[in-house]
Amino acid sequence: MKESRDGISHDRISKSSSVSSIPLILDIDDFKGDFSFDALFGNLVNELLPSFQEEEADSADGHGNVSGNDTLPNGHKRASSDAIKFTQGLATPLFPEVDALSSLFKDSCRELIDLRKQIDDRLFNLKKELSVQDSKHRKTLAELEKGVDGLFDSFARLDSRISSVGQTAAKIGDHLQSADAQRVTASQTIDLIKYLMEFNSSPGDLMELSPLFSDDSRVAEAASIAEKLRSFAEEDIGRQGIQDMGNANASRGLEVAVANLQDYCNELENRLLSRFDAASQRRELSTMSECAKILSQFNRGTSAMQHYVATRPMFIDVEVMNADVRLVLGDQGSQASPSNVARGLASLYKEITDTVRKEAATITAVFPSPNYVMSILVQRVLEQRVTAILDKLLVKPSLVNLPPMEEGGLLLYLRMLAVAYEKTQELARDLRTVGCGDLDIEGVTECLFTSHKEEYPEHEQASLRQLYQAKMEELRSESQQLSESSGTIGRSKGASVASSPQQISVTVVTEFVRWNEEALSRCTLFSSQPAALAANVRAVFTCLLDQVSQYITEGLERARDSLTEAAALRERFVLGTSVSRRVAAAAASAAEAAAAAGESSFRSFMVAVQRCGSSVAIVQQYFANSISRLLLPVDGAHAASCEEMATAMSSAEAAAYKGLQQCIETVMAEVERLLSAEQKPSDYKSPDDGIAPDHRPTNACTRVVAYLSRVLEAAFTALEGLNKQAFLTELGNRLHKGLLNHWQKFTFNPSGGLRLKRDITEYGEFVRSFNAPSVDEKFELLGIMANVFIVAPESLSTLFEGTPSIRKDAQRFIQLREDYKSAKLASRLSSLWASST
Repeated sequence: MKESRDGISHDRISKSSSVSSIPLILDIDDFKGDFSFDALFGNLVNELLPSFQEEEADSADGHGNVSGNDTLPNGHKRASSDAIKFTQGLATPLFPEVDALSSLFKDSCRELIDLRKQIDDRLFNLKKELSVQDSKHRKTLAELEKGVDGLFDSFARLDSRISSVGQTAAKIGDHLQSADAQRVTASQTIDLIKYLMEFNSSPGDLMELSPLFSDDSRVAEAASIAEKLRSFAEEDIGRQGIQDMGNANASRGLEVAVANLQDYCNELENRLLSRFDAASQRRELSTMSECAKILSQFNRGTSAMQHYVATRPMFIDVEVMNADVRLVLGDQGSQASPSNVARGLASLYKEITDTVRKEAATITAVFPSPNYVMSILVQRVLEQRVTAILDKLLVKPSLVNLPPMEEGGLLLYLRMLAVAYEKTQELARDLRTVGCGDLDIEGVTECLFTSHKEEYPEHEQASLRQLYQAKMEELRSESQQLSESSGTIGRSKGASVASSPQQISVTVVTEFVRWNEEALSRCTLFSSQPAALAANVRAVFTCLLDQVSQYITEGLERARDSLTEAAALRERFVLGTSVSRRVAAAAASAAEAAAAAGESSFRSFMVAVQRCGSSVAIVQQYFANSISRLLLPVDGAHAASCEEMATAMSSAEAAAYKGLQQCIETVMAEVERLLSAEQKPSDYKSPDDGIAPDHRPTNACTRVVAYLSRVLEAAFTALEGLNKQAFLTELGNRLHKGLLNHWQKFTFNPSGGLRLKRDITEYGEFVRSFNAPSVDEKFELLGIMANVFIVAPESLSTLFEGTPSIRKDAQRFIQLREDYKSAKLASRLSSLWASST
């Protein structure tokens, strides 16, 4: 198996037929690598098992490995096929190789035991050697650890010494630095004292100063030293004053030095400002920057910054200011409109923003503190240039003497204020983007409008009242012109009534709401806090409620006046019984005219009620969409406004209620007139002439139903919901009562009872359109009571057994029977009513 990992060496096996006589030799290397017991076993027995050899040979032939003298896979030479056949030709036992195999296995087992002993001996030696080496390794590691610990200790001592030396060196350095600083300070102090003595020599004498203070190339150094000397001298004077307080003979201090230093600083500052101006005219930014840095020694350069801003052309050029006014307000004498002013302000503010942006570039390149200069510049722009144009644009009107509507009224001022405020806010945002330093530009902008915003709510309410008054005057003028052009409606006997009164217009109410929406937008613009906004919104909305309430109430009252006039006209032509035919005819004609006037007034009032409801709905919708969201953030504001709205509409509701009552009176008066004029006694007391009874409604019933159908068409259109139900129910009850009273004037026979029942059916079918169950029930009971005129006297007692509630009205109806007396119904029924009770 040395030459083949899965076989036995061929030189270790004999070539004779008896394999068992030759011992097998196994090598340890046979068990290394990819060891396979099946391969080892096969290599041991493949020469002793012929069938196994033939299968191997066939397999080798199939793979093209055929030769005359083949070698087995384990290295043994394969015997020739003739020799095998010769040996197999002899008579042999069934399995003759068993002895050879047994011997082979025993030898193999013995050699395997020997190999195991060898392996065990080798493993024991290896373990012993490993133990010796491990002991040596541990000893070496212990020695190394001791060496490393000593090395660490050495390093720690070295680091401690280095740290100590470093600290000592740092202290020495600090002392040296402090000493050097003291030396420099002392040297500078000596120089400053020398310079101070020069300034303190004599008052006003600046000729004997050191060359430093007159050398233009050392201006920056001179300015710094002069400012230090002045500060020191002023502090010394302050301390000296405290010490010498109460001592009248105190010696003079550095007052002369302070005065001379102030004069020198002023002269130097003026010289630098002159140089700065000259450089500014030549656009020499480097020179300007140098001067600005030197001037920053004096009061942090405030004078230079203010001087630069004050000398800008937009602040000193009168022509620029005049151009601003012309751009915004237009030519003198012309009325500026808000739209033109908005465009003018937008152009002006854009020009201002561009100018400030250009100045910002120069300021950034010149000044050491550009943000501070920008804050001065922007503040000057707002307080001078913007304020000048706002003062020209916004002239606050008086609330006592309002400007006339021909000149725009208060509304023009408010619109101008809103435009100016909005555009100025946009300017502030643009300037904030350009840069304004630490300036509270929003606060400065608000201050420009403080006086206007304080009185804004009063001006807004006064404007809404002025608009309302102007609109009412316009409507009255239109109504007067219409009346003059249309004349009056002629009436009989010279009586006349004016044409239909001025009606409520939903368009007018919509215009009220539009005014309020515009005012609401200004409230939102001017009010930043929720509480202030809610208060202003409530005030503005209250104006709308007052306007709508007054307008629709007056419109309903005018419609009521028409109803009242029609009622008075009816009363005027009520005649007695003893009049001539001619007078009666004239009165009837006048009554027809009065009825026409009443019907016209009824329709007009219903139109007024309908438009009133539409107007209230518009206000409610406006409140829900626009007002509520502004009031809800403030506790109680929304509820209070709802209560104000209900209170404001109560007057209109009262006028509408009274008017509807008058409408019912008008309708019932006409119904009574028609019944009185058209109802004949013969309608319910037909003669027994053998002619078939007439089953049609009476002419009076037909006229009344036709009138009601015609006139109530307006009510069905104008009224809605519970108002409609209440009105029709009341009218149905009044109609029921009126018919009962009307029929009490007639006598009925059976055919007349049938005619009456037909009329009741006609009335009942008409009132069914009212959708009032209580009214329908009353007319159904009327139909039942009409049976008292149809049935025989002896059947009356059983007629009301199912409906005892109408017995009282039935007694009145029974008395109207033609045979009431002849049939002695009074005595017959008295006992019946008594027994039933």
